[in-house]
Amino acid sequence: MSVDRVEEVEDAEQGIAVTATASATTVRYYSVAPGVRLNVRSGPGTTYSIVDVLSEGAKVAILCQTPGTTITGPYGTSNIWDSIANGKYVSDAYVNTGSDGYIRPRCSV
Repeated sequence: MSVDRVEEVEDAEQGIAVTATASATTVRYYSVAPGVRLNVRSGPGTTYSIVDVLSEGAKVAILCQTPGTTITGPYGTSNIWDSIANGKYVSDAYVNTGSDGYIRPRCSV
């Protein structure tokens, strides 16, 4: 994808940073809960291995979402897991999406 211009705008009310490009593609970045170092797992659940840890204040782009282990976190109890990269998942209960449901397409198997 070729990008002529990138603009990032912080939505203070939702805690969401939005990055917009001059092309038709818009990527949204969502804030991880304040004060949390979030484990990134290889699959949608706590039985999957930890492959990375997000630092406090991290923002993530959600590629797709899938059901997995139910987790209780700062943003409620959810079985939704967010794919943030190929083979990298975080619990949606720790990501401020502004919704208790799916906000992105379901991940394909």
